[in-house]
Amino acid sequence: MPTPVPSLLVIRHGQSLWNALAQWQGMADIDLSDLGREQARIAAAQLAGGPHGFHRVYASKLARARDTASIIADHLRLDAPTTDERWNEADAGPWQGLTPQEIKEQWPGFLERNRRPDGFEPYDTVVQRSLEAATELLGSIEPDQPTIVVTHSGVIRSLRRHLTGASERAPNLGGLWLHLVSGRVRPGHDFDPLSATEVQEFSEGPGQVN
Repeated sequence: MPTPVPSLLVIRHGQSLWNALAQWQGMADIDLSDLGREQARIAAAQLAGGPHGFHRVYASKLARARDTASIIADHLRLDAPTTDERWNEADAGPWQGLTPQEIKEQWPGFLERNRRPDGFEPYDTVVQRSLEAATELLGSIEPDQPTIVVTHSGVIRSLRRHLTGASERAPNLGGLWLHLVSGRVRPGHDFDPLSATEVQEFSEGPGQVN
């Protein structure tokens, strides 16, 4: 059998009020919608019934992630989540609050070519801070203490791209496992507890930061 290693389950928050309106959020501190809270409860029930005995819950400092983490922690009967701003969403700069259609009108061709405007937090910066947080956290837990981190679509997408070369967007409460192997962060399996439910949100467009 494989030797157990320290592991994090890194997941996206539930639907927020701006997700429901297809507005880019970035660092805007937007609350969960009613659907987002229901998504968190469903995911929490699945986590509680799964094979992993989770040890702690961490979250970004933004309300949509923090509140999702609190719902999960309560359901798993764990301590209140610990927050860390390194898990915050990428700063969307001038795109914050705009819909994809508004971005296409004001920055023609940017979304189609995956370009970002001045003031948008660079991909490398998001990777650096989130990977630092992941490495630090993985180094502080034992192999039998799997831990949950609730963060954001842009953060998960940046980590996935850095670690695997893929750039799929994480759905609400979806994400991936991260493991510490020989002192380095390695990607594990994807996680998507809502794929078979009716509480998924609609697609918000290419490269959405939420």
